[in-house]
Amino acid sequence: MNKLTIICLVNALAIAGSVSSRAADVLKVSKEITAAVSDPSRPSTDTERDANRKPLETLAFLGVKPGDKVADYAPGGGYFTRLFSNVVQSTGHVYSAVPSPLFQYPNIVKGTSEILTFAASHPNVTVTFGAVRDTVHFAEPLDLFWISQNYHDLHDSFMGPVDMAAFNKAVYDALKPGGIYVVLDHSAARGAPADVTDTLHRIDPSVVRQEVEAVGFVLQGESVILANPADPRTLGVFDKSIRGHTDQFILKFQKPKR
Repeated sequence: MNKLTIICLVNALAIAGSVSSRAADVLKVSKEITAAVSDPSRPSTDTERDANRKPLETLAFLGVKPGDKVADYAPGGGYFTRLFSNVVQSTGHVYSAVPSPLFQYPNIVKGTSEILTFAASHPNVTVTFGAVRDTVHFAEPLDLFWISQNYHDLHDSFMGPVDMAAFNKAVYDALKPGGIYVVLDHSAARGAPADVTDTLHRIDPSVVRQEVEAVGFVLQGESVILANPADPRTLGVFDKSIRGHTDQFILKFQKPKR
């Protein structure tokens, strides 16, 4: 077997493994998730983003279900808050938690207003505001704590910066035993400097894993749903050539059941 054949075989196996992983996620899609994503009342600003955010596969990977108590931390315009609300149904609850340092950005002010409008007609959604340390505490133990594309911000000066050990410990305490903590973010190159969270709005997934596991969480899985090997990871996430198509990771951690 020559060298070229070996390389081709290795690449084929890698692709097959990736496809298998994605197929497994699709197979786990529940009827509640399917109904939430296909809900005709979803705003067009949400559905236009579905191609890039892959909500069916993402929600299936999270394992969210009716009756769950969920925190959507730094929810932006409420894309996932609205989906979570439909999936957890009347027996569940969604806490859309907005840390006050984000209010310096007009899009966050607008997005929060839209979430409040949604919450007014959806009693299973509560919108909370406050300092970072205050928005990680909830009225009841959670099944799922979700932070999407904002974990990297916690490292930046405009957010405090946040004591990450204290933040992740607060998440740990907010979850039920066996509860799930999921971080989705833009990938930085391995070994990227610490300020990449501010300069490129990215973070090295190994940094996230180290910080989260340090407080007692156990990595349960990771997904390549939003991976993009074509992203050089050297550009800012708002660069026109890569915006909406960045290489993103999803890490799923679990609080030990006892």
